[in-house]
Amino acid sequence: MTTAYEDQKIFYGDIHNHCSIGYGHGSIEDAYQNGKLQLDFACVTPHAHWGDMPEDEKRLENVLAYHKRGFEIANKKWLYVQDVVESNYEPGSFVSFLGSEWHSMRHGDRNIVFNGSKGEIITADSLDDLHNELRNLAKQGIRSFAFAHHIGYKTGYRGINWNTFDANFSPLVEIMSMHGASESDDASYPYLHTMGPRDGSSTYHHGLSQGHIVGVFGSTDHHSAHPGSYGHGRMAVWSKALTRSGIWDAIQNRRTYALTGDRIALEFSLNDSQMGSVIPYVDKREINVKINGGDLIDYVEIIHNQKAVYCWKGGEPDNHVVPEGNMKVYLEVGWANKNEIVEWDVELELIGGELLSVEPRFRGPEVVAPTSNTIEKYVFSTLKKQENSSVSFSTQTWGNPTTTTASTQGVCLELDVNHESQLKGKINDTPIDLKIFEIAQISKVGYLGGFLSPAYKFHRAVPENLYTTSFSFNHHSEGLQMDYYMVRVKQKNGQWAWSSPIWVKPEKH
Repeated sequence: MTTAYEDQKIFYGDIHNHCSIGYGHGSIEDAYQNGKLQLDFACVTPHAHWGDMPEDEKRLENVLAYHKRGFEIANKKWLYVQDVVESNYEPGSFVSFLGSEWHSMRHGDRNIVFNGSKGEIITADSLDDLHNELRNLAKQGIRSFAFAHHIGYKTGYRGINWNTFDANFSPLVEIMSMHGASESDDASYPYLHTMGPRDGSSTYHHGLSQGHIVGVFGSTDHHSAHPGSYGHGRMAVWSKALTRSGIWDAIQNRRTYALTGDRIALEFSLNDSQMGSVIPYVDKREINVKINGGDLIDYVEIIHNQKAVYCWKGGEPDNHVVPEGNMKVYLEVGWANKNEIVEWDVELELIGGELLSVEPRFRGPEVVAPTSNTIEKYVFSTLKKQENSSVSFSTQTWGNPTTTTASTQGVCLELDVNHESQLKGKINDTPIDLKIFEIAQISKVGYLGGFLSPAYKFHRAVPENLYTTSFSFNHHSEGLQMDYYMVRVKQKNGQWAWSSPIWVKPEKH
C-alpha cells in the first residue's frame, strides 16, 4: 500500500436502494437486515417527489400512479423512516444514512442523502429550488448531497443534464446500477430498462470532457429490499473510520470507486495523491495501482482524458498448479426451473488450512416498479463464519429468469491452503468432500436431485497471483489543459471496478 492510503481502510456500501416502507417490495427493516449481511454502509431511498411529471400522457398513467402512491406513503411514514435509520446506525460496525429520491425529466434524478438520520422530503419542482432548500437545511446543521443517478439516459428523459449539473451538491455521480453502466457509450452493461438506451452526451466521460470535477460511485437502485444486491452496483470508499463523518468525508473528497458486485480492493495514486484529488501541474506523473480482486483479473487500464494509455494484462490459470498459499474459491448455488423457489442450507469446513475471509454474494429477486406484492418474503439469507475453518449460510433461489440473467446466490472463500487441504460439509442433504487440489485444476458441479434439479458449482480456485496485482506507470503531459486519470478493472467473471479520477491542473503560461 502506498503512503497515500496508509491511515485508511476500504468500506463497501450502497447509497441508493429501494424498499416499500409498507407496500410492494419489502420493508425498510428488511432492507437494513439484508444490507448488514454484505455491506458496511447503506442508504435506503424511498421515491419522494417528481415535479415535472408528464401527467398529460395517458399511456403513462400506471407508472405515474405507482410513483404517486410511493410519494404518499413516504410522506406519511417519514418520521418512522428516520427512526429506523437511526436505530440501524452502529458506529464501527454499520453506517446508515437517511435519504430519498427526487425525480426530474429535465435535470435527471437525484438521490438526496443526509449526513445523519434527520432531514426532510424535498418537494421542490426545479433543480435551483432543490439546491436552495438544501442550502437552508445546511444552515440548520443538516448537510446533504444530491447525487445524480442513472445518468446515461437522454437529457429530458430523466438522464443527467450536464449544463445544469452542480458538483457542489453531487461530488459523485452514479455510473453503475441495475440500469446499466454509464461510464461511456460503449461500456459493458448496456441500458436495457424500459426507460430506454444510454445517450453518449449523458455519459460520465462526456461530463468530464466538459470540465466537471466529479467522482464516481455505484449503487443498486434495487427494488426488493436488498442493498448491495450482487451484480447490480455498489460503491467503495477509502475512509479513516466506519462512521457517518468518516464515510461523509470520503464522499466529499471523492475517495470513492464504483463496483458491479465483487469486493475488488482498488488503490490508485498519482505522485502519492489519492483518487479524487486535484493537484497542481507537474510534468512527470508516477501512477501506482494495487488490486486485490475477487476472481481472475482480466486487465487493468489507466485512462487519461477518455483514452487508455496503459493496459496491464492478467495471467492465465495453470492446469498443473499445486495449491499452496492463498486462494479464492467461489461457491454458487441456484439454477433449476424458473420461478421455482429453492431453500439452501450450506455448511462447509476447511480441513488442513485456514479460512481467511468470507465474501457474501447475495442478491434479491429481480423487481422493478412493482404494482403488487407477489414475493412471500424478502429476508431469506444468513451467514456465519466460525473461527478460522468453517462457514455456514442459508439463502433462497428462484431459477434464472432468462438464460442471460443470473439469480444465483453464493459466497467467495479466501483460503490459506496446501496440497492436502479439503472442503467438507453439506449442501442441503448432499455431502461435500472436495479436495482443493481438484478445484485448483477445474470447476466442479453437482445437482441436488438429478437432471433439471437445483445445482451448485465450486468455481475453479484462483491463486493469489492471479487475483492481485501491483504496478507503476509513468506519464508525461505538456499541461495545455486540465488532465484526468482514472483506473478501470475488469475480471474474467465479468465484474468491474472504476476509480474516481485524479485531476492535474494545466501549466500556467
